[in-house]
Amino acid sequence: MQNVIKREKSGRNSPIIIQSNEENVLLELLQKRHDTEGERLKRFLAMPDLTRVSESPLKELVARIVALPRFSDFDILKVPEIVSAEVSFDLFNFPADHPARNRSDTYYVDDKHILRTHTTIMWYFYLNEPAIKARITNKESVGSLSYGKVYRKDEIDRNHMNVFHQMDGWYLLPKNKGVISVDDLKEVLIEIAQAIFGKEIEYRFNKDTFPYTNPSIEMEIQREGRWIEVLGSGVVHPMVLQHLSVNPDEYTGWAFGFGLERLAILAMNLPDIRLLWSTDARVKKQLRLGRAYVPVSKYPKIERDISFVVGRDFVPNNYFDLIRDIGGDLIEEVALLDTYEDAEKFGKDKVSYTYRIIYRSGDRTLRSEEVDRLQNMLYQETAEQCHAELR
Repeated sequence: MQNVIKREKSGRNSPIIIQSNEENVLLELLQKRHDTEGERLKRFLAMPDLTRVSESPLKELVARIVALPRFSDFDILKVPEIVSAEVSFDLFNFPADHPARNRSDTYYVDDKHILRTHTTIMWYFYLNEPAIKARITNKESVGSLSYGKVYRKDEIDRNHMNVFHQMDGWYLLPKNKGVISVDDLKEVLIEIAQAIFGKEIEYRFNKDTFPYTNPSIEMEIQREGRWIEVLGSGVVHPMVLQHLSVNPDEYTGWAFGFGLERLAILAMNLPDIRLLWSTDARVKKQLRLGRAYVPVSKYPKIERDISFVVGRDFVPNNYFDLIRDIGGDLIEEVALLDTYEDAEKFGKDKVSYTYRIIYRSGDRTLRSEEVDRLQNMLYQETAEQCHAELR
């Protein structure tokens, strides 16, 4: 379990910063590692938190939500980025066979600790604060918000990155003062959506499922004739409250959580998630919520294919990380073109994969020889790291 050792707050809406001995020790050990995965994790952790970067639309998104009157008395938490799998999964009611527990989906720092996959973990840290424990003992209502980077292994395309940003909020109410309902959840989501997209936004609700809330709902908004999921919410699951040492017979609550990139992309009609990280002044000056993005230039893409034969233990999400290691933000998309098996041709328990890699820069025209160097590096590392036979 995490050992919370620090609590800082300065000024209105400044975050309570919670640190732990556990994370500090793990960060020190990680700095001493120079293996491929260790270097990768250090690079991810060093990436800026765009929710706290001046002029970033993600920071503006957060500011609009925090400014809602409903959240005026809420605490804002900044919590550790390295947490135990027990805190991240067990306390939050994830089934033993949930995919998020797998190393193919989550970045493990060691056998027991991970880069956080969701900011919902702030519930645990919040309820371990002595002041909050006292308020719970006194049967008071409590609420908090948390936001920042999260990490999940993922495919590569223009709408996904393995390092992205989430925002979570929750509110606990003593049952002697009321009981949280689905209508309460809808009110919260409507206020958030209208703060971002305007009062005229069209929305609807669907039932959903999350490990830590029951019942759960999602909100969809209509954009250009399509319904797109944007926000999730639910009544805090009684089992999770019990795991967090709150009596579910005495408390009820609502909670929400969502990815900020998706909202920003929709609010500005961004064609590529990488633009949110751009340092190009021509791009940055356009990144304003409600302003449709106009491409500064349509730089051409360069496509390269790679085919190889590997064992059945090949993990595509790990391969995407290898591609990111080599190509960085020049990789726009990786598409699986073909996969097949032929025991006579390749051998038993072998599988052939063919991927198409699309290279494109957001601020300049790439040269073929530059891409060829990256592709040759990918050939070499695919053969070495994946024990692959190139075709």
